[in-house]
Amino acid sequence: MKAILNHLKDYPAPDAVLFDLDGTLYRGNEPVPGADRLIAGLQARGLPCLFVTNNSTRTPKEVAEHLHIMGISAEVQSIVTSALATAYYVQLEHPGADTYVIGERGLREALANAGLHLLGDEEQDRNATIVVQGLDRELTYSRLKTAVKHLLNGAAFVQTNPDRLLPVDGGFLPGAGSIGASLQAATGIEPIIVGKPSRILMDYSLRLAGTAPSKTWVVGDNPYTDLAAGRTAGCPSILVLTGLCSMDNWQDHCSAAGVTPDAVFDGPEQLEEYLNGQLSDNQQKGRL
Repeated sequence: MKAILNHLKDYPAPDAVLFDLDGTLYRGNEPVPGADRLIAGLQARGLPCLFVTNNSTRTPKEVAEHLHIMGISAEVQSIVTSALATAYYVQLEHPGADTYVIGERGLREALANAGLHLLGDEEQDRNATIVVQGLDRELTYSRLKTAVKHLLNGAAFVQTNPDRLLPVDGGFLPGAGSIGASLQAATGIEPIIVGKPSRILMDYSLRLAGTAPSKTWVVGDNPYTDLAAGRTAGCPSILVLTGLCSMDNWQDHCSAAGVTPDAVFDGPEQLEEYLNGQLSDNQQKGRL
C-alpha cells in the first residue's frame, strides 16, 4: 500500500522517532489498529521511540501504564510530557522559585522534583515569582483569583500547552489553553507556551533523545500542534490520518496550519511497512 504523500527519501533514516499519543497511537481508551506492532517493531530494531504529549495532568509512570493497557511497551524514561518540559524550563529560568500552580498531579510532581517551591493555599500572602498553569479539572474561582493576583504583582506566566479543547470519549472538555485564555484576558499578560507547537517541548525531547533534528522523525495526527512543532524544530514530520484529519480534509487542515507534511500515511500499518523497508535497506547497505 503506497503512502498518500511521501518525501521522506529526501531525509536520512531516523535515529529516533517522536510519537504523539492521543489520536496517533490511541483514541481515548481505544488503541489505533497497528500501533502496537509499529512500536514493537521499531523497538526490536533498537530505534529509540519517545512518546511526546501536551497532556500535563499525568505522571510519566501513569502515561506508560496507559500505553501498556493499549498494548504498547513504553519505559517511563521514554515518556515526555509538557509537565516535564515545563519543569525543566522553569528550573533553568527561575531555579528554586516560589511557584503558584494551576494544574494536576503530573505538573505538580514534575515542578517539585525540579526543586521549585510550590506555594500552598496557606501561603497566599507570599508573592510568587512565577505562575505555572496547565489543565486543572478541579479549578475554582478562588484559584483563578490568586493566580491573577500574582500575575498582576509581577509574576512570570508559563503555560504547559495551548490546547483549548481536551478530547475525551464522546466529546471535548475545556483544555489548558482555555484556562490560560481567561488568565490572559484578566491580566493582559501573554504566557510563555511550552507544549506543541512550541520549540521548548521539542528541544527538550531532542535533548532526551540525543539526536539531531534532521534525523528525528515526528509522527502525529494534528497539523496545528504535532506537525507545526516538528517543522519549528527542523524535524521531518509525518501525518497519520487516525485522529484530527481524514482523507477528505487533511490538506485543508495543513493549509490552515501553514505546514506541509513530509509524508501522509493512513495509519501505523502503512507507516510500519515503509519504515521496515527503509530500515532494512539501510542495514543491508551497512553490511556492504
